[in-house]
Amino acid sequence: RNDPARNTGTRESCVNLWVQPTRGLMDEKFVVLVQNVLPGSQLTVRAFHRCEDGHSWEAFAHYNANTSGTVNVAEDLSLGGTYSGVEPMGLLWSLRPVPGSKPGLRMRKMNVQTPMEVTISVYQGHQTEGFMDQVPLASEMVERWYIAPGVHRIPITEDGLSATLFLPSGPGPFPGLLDLWGGGGKLLEYRAALLASHGIASLALDYLTPKITMKTGRMVDDQYFETAYRVLQQHPQILDSRIAMLGLSLGGSIVFKTAAYSQVIKLSCAVSINGSHVQPVDLKDFVYFFCPIRNAEKCRSTEQNEVIFRDLLLPIPTDPTLKVDVARIQCPLLLVVGEDDQNWPAHESAMDMKEMMERAGNSHLLTVLSYPNAGHLIEPPYAPHARASSFRSVKSHETVMALWGGETAAHARAQEDAWRKMLVFLKANLYGGTNPGAASFSKL
Repeated sequence: RNDPARNTGTRESCVNLWVQPTRGLMDEKFVVLVQNVLPGSQLTVRAFHRCEDGHSWEAFAHYNANTSGTVNVAEDLSLGGTYSGVEPMGLLWSLRPVPGSKPGLRMRKMNVQTPMEVTISVYQGHQTEGFMDQVPLASEMVERWYIAPGVHRIPITEDGLSATLFLPSGPGPFPGLLDLWGGGGKLLEYRAALLASHGIASLALDYLTPKITMKTGRMVDDQYFETAYRVLQQHPQILDSRIAMLGLSLGGSIVFKTAAYSQVIKLSCAVSINGSHVQPVDLKDFVYFFCPIRNAEKCRSTEQNEVIFRDLLLPIPTDPTLKVDVARIQCPLLLVVGEDDQNWPAHESAMDMKEMMERAGNSHLLTVLSYPNAGHLIEPPYAPHARASSFRSVKSHETVMALWGGETAAHARAQEDAWRKMLVFLKANLYGGTNPGAASFSKL
């Protein structure tokens, strides 16, 4: 008799794959357990996801079953694949486009009202390709959500805004947060939805490609951000004196300018992820200052024709009219810095800001989280790392392959650590006592 268990090193008919929880938030860990295989047998555990845009992504890792015929992804060593070592969530953060995909893809959730569906499968042997041609020993579907049950999603279109408000579950009142992404434009909701899932009412704001700009051709000004702030401030379920601002990249630059100069927007705290304070303070069209065409000679390219933009703002100027006067900032400020950021001189900017604030006597408000080998796009936990991807400049309308930087495993660790500490910082300063300051992470 042909015994499949003897030929394959597995008990094919009854391999047990256990994934818990099968439904959870994007920043929650899950456990993947393979049971009932022959001790010492070689297995490949694979994750597969088809994006909303139709592109397919995969991650996989090689394991050897232990003496009891079990593989526990949270505890066991991956011997190879898209990640190595003990990495409980490697099946998510190491997701990459399947072979043959078009170059320059970046995974982003556009509809937060549906889950990210990931199929976890087990294959015999240490496989690296041809998964679609094989029948897995076992499979399980998991759902990853950016929005928790009970969180309300409210589109905001009044007063020319293109925004979405996410209100946490319950009566409130809640602290508020204005959430800004970077130079690619569009209304991106997933980070705001996840923040609301953690109790912070968050307004995702499109400030580069809102309908009013598409209609008039004019970029928004300070008044646009003040209008968004008032939406939070005047909402009956939001604490009008407990509002924060969060920005990545160009969004971080706006956070600095707002925290330092706005007479209307009064922040309880602010967070910048790989932003820079280098910007002409009196320039109305701030996007032009960061336009690659303006400083084309400062752009570099790799052998793979990936564009490095970080030199656009280097060297950090000494002229005070070319950077935000961070000495004026009077609220706690958190800087999240990827030291391998190839798009923005985030590390140099953070060091200069620290020096400026030390001279001014307000450095007690500053917390810097700096991560070696992390790149520009520090996202919520377990989001796949994009070292480079296609980028279309809102101002120049040119599409290039932008190099963001980062080494995948180190970048993933930075995302997980920064998110956890950012939540601590936000909650300490939004829910905390009457004497807010830089949050302490020493006990974390």
